[in-house]
Order: sequence, then C-alpha cells, then structure tokens
Amino acid sequence: MKLFVFGSSLTSSYWNGAATYYRGIYKHLHRLGYEITFAEPDIYGRQQKRDAGEIDYANVRVYQTPRDLNEVLAEACGSDLIIKHSGVGADDEFLEEAALRCRAGGAKAAFWDVDAPATLARVEDNPEDAFRRLIPQYDFVFTYGGGAPVVEHYLALGARNCVPIYNGLDPESHYPVEPDPGLVCELAFVGHRLPDREQRVQDFFFAAAELAPDLQFILGGEGWGGRALPNNVRWIGHVGIADHNRVNCSARMVLNINRQSMADVGFSPPTRVFEAAGAGVCLITDAWAGIDQFFVPGEEILVASSAEDIVSLLRTYQGDQARAIGKRMLQRVLRDHTYSLRARQVDATLRTVFPVRKADPAPLIYSHA
Repeated sequence: MKLFVFGSSLTSSYWNGAATYYRGIYKHLHRLGYEITFAEPDIYGRQQKRDAGEIDYANVRVYQTPRDLNEVLAEACGSDLIIKHSGVGADDEFLEEAALRCRAGGAKAAFWDVDAPATLARVEDNPEDAFRRLIPQYDFVFTYGGGAPVVEHYLALGARNCVPIYNGLDPESHYPVEPDPGLVCELAFVGHRLPDREQRVQDFFFAAAELAPDLQFILGGEGWGGRALPNNVRWIGHVGIADHNRVNCSARMVLNINRQSMADVGFSPPTRVFEAAGAGVCLITDAWAGIDQFFVPGEEILVASSAEDIVSLLRTYQGDQARAIGKRMLQRVLRDHTYSLRARQVDATLRTVFPVRKADPAPLIYSHA
C-alpha cells in the first residue's frame, strides 16, 4: 500500500517535537510492507539542521512552498492513502482541503493530529473554522494521544472514527549508553520554551532547582537563552535526537513536563517519556490523567504534583532504588510500548477499509492499557 504523508519534518527535530514519533511510526509501517513518501516543507531552517541520519524506510520529498505545492499534490493523488498531519507549519488549511480532493481519484484520506488539544480548541471555539466541516469527510482520524476525551470530541464533530496512536519507543534509537562526565547531574529536563509550557517549567523545574541549591540540574531545548536561570541550572541548548541517550543516561533522574493543554486533556505521554524509558533512567513526570494506563506509578515511573514533590523524590530515591525504577520502566516499554506495536495498531485500523493482501503480515491488535 502506498502512503503519501504531509508532515512537519522527518529529517529534522529542530523545533519539531514530532520527529521521533514520525520516525518510529513510519519506519515500522515500512517494515509491515507500506511504501511511504513523506513530504515536508523547507521551512524554519530545518534542512540545515538535519539529524535523522539515513532514512531508508521512506522517500522524503522536501518541497518549496508555495512553488511546488501543485506538483506535490499531484504525486499525493496517486497514492492509496494520503495522510495529512496537523502542524505541517505551512499551508495547513490548504492541505487539509486539498488532501480530500484526491479522494475523487480513488485515494483515501486520513487526518493525523499530533496536537489534538490545539486542533479541537481551534474548531470548537470557532464554529466557522474551515477544518470543522472537513472532519466528517476523512476516512480516518488518528491522534497522537488524548484518550477517550479526544475521541469523544472528534466523534461529536462528525468524525467517522478516531484512533489514538500513542508515542512509543524505538529501541534501535533510544537505549542505555555510558554517562557523559560533562553532563552528570541530579535532574535533566529537555524541552523547548513554549508559551503553553513555560509556566509549568517554572513551577516544576526551576522552582525545584531553587529549593535544592545543593543539587545540579541540566536544561536542554531551544529558547531558554534569554532567561535568568538559578545558579545550579546549566542550559545546554538544542539537544538533537542523536544526543538524547547521552543526556538521559548522564542524569540520575530525568524530568518530563507536559504542555498545559496536554496535561489538561491527559492520556498524552510525550516522546521524552519513552526516550528516557529506553535509556533505562528513572523518570519523574508531572501529574496528568492516564499515567497509570502506561506505567505503574511508584514502580515504573515517579509522579510529582509540585516542585516540592520533585525535590522529595530526588532526595528519597538514590542509587539502586532509582536504577531499579528505570530498569522496570525499560522492561515495560519493550513489552507494551514500542513503535512496532504502534505501527501494527495503525495497520489493523487501515485494514478495516483496505483489504489484507497475501503479501502483508497479519495485523496485531493490542491494547495500551
């Protein structure tokens, strides 16, 4: 089956938090027999900051916008399924409608939302939003997460279906490595400075650093350069995918902080949760609904509702205790939360419309719970 995908970027993680997700999903769909073309616009300097290495599972089509749009769409209409991801970053509204026009030639169309809280807020706050009337026309709606609340909202908007496909682990990309002596710290957090996250970073990460001046903290991600930092926080700038293992394995614990909208919706574990799990490191996450559907709190993951909680966990879980939690989390993701399993869930969903061919592997349906 031929898939033609419009997404932000497969080649670069620069200001592109979905990169790990795209790579994991499409690598493993390719291994199930799918032919994949991934179209990404040449914007935001991402082509100058490629970090994907060799991509042998997809034909990457980097296009200039708007110059190449008609040519790219003509290619897309020759596929079996067109996937329009949210947040491409250029021409999103145009592509949402254009992808559906290809259905006239027999192609199916899927909308794959990698930021459902933002999309749903957009269409529910504005009944005249152009995308609202398009939702019922898509053959499939997939989401990056969100659980039952997101599914219910999409179905209420007329979607034919809505299937959450959660983040996962690609153990070929994220795995334990030796610590880097230059990055050793008590707690590491990697996340871009975004309006929807900044206050939570202040409330959890920076406040914890101020409460524990004797501990060392590392901050990664874009946008923090102009912010005053506590004396025990070191900012290391953008952390490319290739450096995630090194940063994660150099910290005694890694912190996850969801964006406010993701925390409000719940059931939205970001990529950094599974990347840290792959490294086998002990993870502290801010609290959000649905954590226990993925990991056992206190055994496979630590949950904090405040900066005080974070400092308490850092002082309580030392050495072997922290390592044991990281080891159990790694075992859990390898069993239940790999991108191989996520891709099989996508495959099973697509086969409700596309027939199973003899050359295709039998799909495996699984539950994340």
